[in-house]
Amino acid sequence: MNTPPHNDPDTTADAPGPDEPLDLAGIGIGPFNLSLAALAHPLTQLRTAFYDQHPAFHWHPGLLIDGTTLQVPFLADLVTLADPASPWTFLNYLKTRERLFPFYFAERFHIHRAEYDAYCRWVSENLPALHFGHHIDAVRWNHERNLFEVDFTQLDADGEAEALGRTYARNLVLGIGTAPHVPIPLRPLAEAPTVPVIHSADYLDHRERLLAAEHLTVIGAGQSGAEIFLDQLRARPEGREHLHWLARTPAFAPMEYSKLGLEQFTPDYTRYFHGLSERVRDELLPAQWQLYKGIDHDTLAAIHDELYRRTLDGGWPNAVLTPGVQVRTAGRVGTTKVELHLEHAQQGSRSRLTTDAVVLATGYRERRLDTLLAALDPYLRRDASERPRIDEHHRLVLDPAITGSVYVQNAERHTHGAGTPDLGLAAWRSATILNSLTGNSPYTLPGRTAFTTFGLSQPPPRRSGTVPRQGSTLVPRH
Repeated sequence: MNTPPHNDPDTTADAPGPDEPLDLAGIGIGPFNLSLAALAHPLTQLRTAFYDQHPAFHWHPGLLIDGTTLQVPFLADLVTLADPASPWTFLNYLKTRERLFPFYFAERFHIHRAEYDAYCRWVSENLPALHFGHHIDAVRWNHERNLFEVDFTQLDADGEAEALGRTYARNLVLGIGTAPHVPIPLRPLAEAPTVPVIHSADYLDHRERLLAAEHLTVIGAGQSGAEIFLDQLRARPEGREHLHWLARTPAFAPMEYSKLGLEQFTPDYTRYFHGLSERVRDELLPAQWQLYKGIDHDTLAAIHDELYRRTLDGGWPNAVLTPGVQVRTAGRVGTTKVELHLEHAQQGSRSRLTTDAVVLATGYRERRLDTLLAALDPYLRRDASERPRIDEHHRLVLDPAITGSVYVQNAERHTHGAGTPDLGLAAWRSATILNSLTGNSPYTLPGRTAFTTFGLSQPPPRRSGTVPRQGSTLVPRH
């Protein structure tokens, strides 16, 4: 299959009524729900629809810096690790673009980030079940019909309300993604329109303005912070870099990328982590920060190479890299500058730093489900920390009065571990959801995925098709 049929424009008239409900309604269309939609596409017995408020698919547009690559191999596309014969693979995308031979000779295992974005947009433009320009307003359970009611507002090209609608579904999947995290001390400055304090998610929109700043401070020691620091360093004149790079972590540390270390991103480890007690999981996650907050080895090497090159004529670049530092408070100095009040954790010392602009590479946080699922809140089962309980099949644990299932994507780090936001687990999780949803095994998943045995006693892993059903029975389409 070279060129899938183009996605037809949808209208509110397409919204299923209670007499012919969807089997699955997806809320949010990021990579994870896009993966689910792609794997659901050949399952013709399922009625599915996915909704997103944005006018089209875009993946982290503010961080598509020239030359940056994914930190996972191209095999971690939307479908391959569950169904390598799918028409929605990255390799088939290359085939439709007549780029297979150039890719073959490029010998790339990690593709450009912009290329991954283009691949996802190709999939999103050709799957008929996707409905962009739809803002979800409310979700509730209809006890009389045993269906979820999903109210939405259809938006025009300018993002303005155009029409109201409602769809009905037996089951839901939430893929509402994450939101940029701004530390509390810096929120007032980030919210002020005249102060150049921006989150890394918006970096490219402000790049030229940041390059014009005489002094720039980057906060955050993850991959985004490293890439932004490197991009600014390369673009600034030698001897006049005027850069600070600060991080709370004790070092600018590499991401765990050893082959056995990476087995913590396998389904085997995910099952093991889910089986641990809540207390142990909460203690374990912070200790695993290098699994998902470290920096790619090549990026660290590129930064060091660039700094070293600037010493060849004598002297040192005007760049300060300091880990182990946190921002206690921050404020404005005059109308154009920012003052950061810093504390060094190991020294116990404090100092002040005046800068012209700040980039917050401070990561993302899972979006809270409370607002969207406010009507379902009485039926949600929560853990000791008041977080939603999520079962091994990525379903919210609900009161038995709700006979439908609510699956979640990238909202279960506290129950499924550090691999939750990893693209490498996207296809496996999507296939797991579809196997659970259908009650059979449209996707045969491996029983074992790691050489490492996690834990002393583990029951043999079950094949994905033998999962217990939760929720309403699906009605096949004829």
